[in-house]
Amino acid sequence: MFLSPFERTIAKRYLWPGKGEGFIKLVAGISIGVVMLSVAMLVIVMSVMNGFRAELLDKIVGLNGHAIVQAYGGRLDNWESVLKEIRETEGVEKASPLIEQPLLVTFNGRVEAVLVRGNTPEDIDELADKTVAGDMSRLQPGGEQVAIGARLAENIGAQVGSVITVINPAGRSTPFGTVPRQVGYEVGAIFEVGLYDYDGAFIVMPIPQAQTLLLTGDTIGMIEVTTEDADRVEEIMAPIERSLAGTAIVRNWQQINSSIFEALQVERVAMFFALSFMVLVAAFNILSSLVMLVRAKTRDIAIMRTMGAGRQSILKIFVTTGFTVGAVGTAAGLALGGLVLAFRQPIVRVIEVVTGQQLWDPSIRFLTTLPAKTDPWEVFGIVALALVLSFLATLYPAFKAANTDPVQVLRYE
Repeated sequence: MFLSPFERTIAKRYLWPGKGEGFIKLVAGISIGVVMLSVAMLVIVMSVMNGFRAELLDKIVGLNGHAIVQAYGGRLDNWESVLKEIRETEGVEKASPLIEQPLLVTFNGRVEAVLVRGNTPEDIDELADKTVAGDMSRLQPGGEQVAIGARLAENIGAQVGSVITVINPAGRSTPFGTVPRQVGYEVGAIFEVGLYDYDGAFIVMPIPQAQTLLLTGDTIGMIEVTTEDADRVEEIMAPIERSLAGTAIVRNWQQINSSIFEALQVERVAMFFALSFMVLVAAFNILSSLVMLVRAKTRDIAIMRTMGAGRQSILKIFVTTGFTVGAVGTAAGLALGGLVLAFRQPIVRVIEVVTGQQLWDPSIRFLTTLPAKTDPWEVFGIVALALVLSFLATLYPAFKAANTDPVQVLRYE
C-alpha cells in the first residue's frame, strides 16, 4: 500500500494523538502492549516446546538409539548374523549389541533399583563428553570399573573410586534355593546425560562384564540401531522387522517413548491455540482504538473530504494507522521473546529465589535445564498471524471513516 506525502503525514499524526486525546493514546498504547505480549508468549512457548522435544529426542536417542531389536525371551542366540543383516540394511548408520537388565545396587547401606547396561567400547566412548567425574577410558573388558549416573551417585553417596555392589536376584541354584549373585565394582566414571530418570538409574559396563554378571554366556539380549533419519525410522526398520518376525521384536524411539512425545504434542497444539486467542484479543484492541479515533476525528475527516481527499485516501490513512500499531507490537514482541529466551535460565533462577519455589523440577520434567529451540518457520507463522489479524481489525473502522458524509458532519458548523 503506497501512501502519498499527504496521506503519510496524516497517518503519522493519528499514530500519536494530541494532548486532548489522552484516552485514545492510552488505548493505542495498550493495543501495542497486548500485541507485544501475545507475540512474545507465542514465540517463547513454542520455542520451549520445540526445545523440549529436541532435547528429549537427542538425549533419549543418544543413549538408546533410534530403534531396539529385542529377542523374545531376552536372548538373541544368533545375534552376530542378525547384527550383520541390520548393518547392511539401507538407511542404517550404526548397529551395536546391547545388554540391559533391571537389578539392584547397594552402597553404604543404601539400596537403589538400577538398569545395568552392557555396551561396546565404542558406545562407552560416546559417553566421554557427558562425564562429570572420572574417566570412561577406565571401563575396559575384563576390568572391574563401571560408570554410573550422576543422580544415582548422589542418591547412594558414591564417588569415583567407591566400590558398589550390584545384586542379581537370579543367581546360582543351590540345594538351599537360589542365592542372589552379588558382584562388587569400582566406580570408574560418573556421567550426566541430562535426563533425570536415566541419570538416576543407569550403570554402564562393558558387555563381557554384563554377561558374567547376568550369567548369559556369549548371548546378547538386544541390538541398538541408529538410522540416518529419526523421523523415518519406521520405514527404514520395516525390512528388518519382516525378516525377524517371530524371532525378535523391533521397537523404535516413538513407540518406546510414545506417552512422553504424544503428551508433548497435544500440549504444544493446545498452547498454540490458547495463546493465539491473545493475538485475537490484541486485534480487537486495535479495532476499538481505531473506532474511537474515527469518532474523535470525524470533523477532520469531513474537512479532508471537502478539500478533495477521496474515500481511498481516508481508507489508506486509517488502515496504515492500525496496521502500524500491530506491526510495532509484533516487532516489540519478537524482541522481548528473543530476550527472554536468551536469558531464560537466569530468569528462572531469579523467580525461584524471589518466590522460594522450584519452578523447574528435573524429577518431573525429565530434563535438568529449561530447553529452547526456535523454528524460523514457526516464528514467520506467528508474525503472519499477528499482522493479518491486525490488518483485518483495521478494515471496519477504516471503511467507516471512508464513508463519512461531509455534508452531514459539517451541516451545523
